[in-house]
Amino acid sequence: QVELAESGGGLVQDGGSLTLSCAVSTRTFTTYTYGWFREVPGRDLEFVASINWRGDGTYYIDSVRGRFTISRNNAKNMVYLQMNLLTPEDTAVYFCAAAIGWYSGIRTRWEYDYWGQGTQVTVSS
Repeated sequence: QVELAESGGGLVQDGGSLTLSCAVSTRTFTTYTYGWFREVPGRDLEFVASINWRGDGTYYIDSVRGRFTISRNNAKNMVYLQMNLLTPEDTAVYFCAAAIGWYSGIRTRWEYDYWGQGTQVTVSS
C-alpha cells in the first residue's frame, strides 16, 4: 500500500511561484512512476507532468512546459512540482499520483494506481 500526501498549495498572485511537495509513504519508492494532475470543478482531471523512476525522464502538458518542473528525491521519498509564472488558468486542485512500475510519459489517470488527497492552488489576477 502506498500513501501520498501533497502540501505547498496556497494563494499566489499572477506571475508568482509555488512549489508543491508530495510525501510518499512506501518502502519501495523507486519502483513507482509519479505524476501530477489537476482538477477544476466542472472539468476533467488533467495530466500536468510525470517523472520516471530515475528522474531523468520528465513529461509535461504543453501549457505548463517551460514554467513547471517535476522532480523527485529517491532518498527522501519526495516528489515535487515547481511552478513558476503562474496564471489564473493554473488555479486547480493538484493531485500527486503513483503508478506501479517503471514507465516513461504515462499521462492518463487510468495508468496511476495511488492518489493523494490534493492541494488547492489559487492564482489571483
